[in-house]
Amino acid sequence: MMEIFEYDFMRRAFVVGLLLAVIIPCIGIIVVLKRLSMIGDALSHSSLAGVAAGLILGINPILGAGAVCVAAALSIEAIRKRLPQYSEISIAIILSAGVGLAGVLSGFVKNAANFNSFLFGSIVAISDFELRLVIIVSCSVMAAFVLLYKELFYVALDERAARIAGVPVRSVNFAFTVLTAVTVSVASRTVGALIVSSMMVVPTACAMQFGKSYRHTVICSIAFALAFTLLGLFVSYYARLKPGGTIVLIGVCCFLSILLVRRLAAAIRRGANRR
Repeated sequence: MMEIFEYDFMRRAFVVGLLLAVIIPCIGIIVVLKRLSMIGDALSHSSLAGVAAGLILGINPILGAGAVCVAAALSIEAIRKRLPQYSEISIAIILSAGVGLAGVLSGFVKNAANFNSFLFGSIVAISDFELRLVIIVSCSVMAAFVLLYKELFYVALDERAARIAGVPVRSVNFAFTVLTAVTVSVASRTVGALIVSSMMVVPTACAMQFGKSYRHTVICSIAFALAFTLLGLFVSYYARLKPGGTIVLIGVCCFLSILLVRRLAAAIRRGANRR
């Protein structure tokens, strides 16, 4: 079974997958607490416009995706601040703009296969440059998450209370927005632009069923993401499936199983109490 590690591209896939499995839940739990779960969809679809622009201009698509994702994330934050009571509108607007721009630019891309590889990811086709980029982004995101751990927690729960407590809310939101955009742009190449938002939400949703505190939930979320990634890579390799979709489907099945088990356990407890 370990012959999977005989191939260089699979070893690279495991390194990239595990690194992303650590940083994506760190971003995901803040996104969920801020009730912006769909921001991953908006940014991932916007990243496709950057991918198309990169292919057209002859630069690395991930760099193009990163630039567009940062611009889209900052735009979401700007619109959200101007319409605080309808913050979800900002996500819908940027999502629409990203899809429209990607659709227009994709018509000018000569190598359609390269562009399509970003839709569902191609973690087994990571280049050395992309591997180094993932390592740099992962280290940066983890360092920022650790340094801003308390500030991100306060801002995610209640921005007004955080501002009263002296937290620089604007700066923290800016840093988090950029980190989210960079993470999504990198993950779009490996997991897939259409799937990366699921990787943000599903491990967090599973962890929230067990987490007894914010820290415990973060740890559980990372543990679930690591488990989904490892199992997904093994299953996709031996079953010849797409890695990104396999990882997400395993996560969704795990979440549904957790809900089912908890419901059955609750029903058993109620039956025991009636006796």
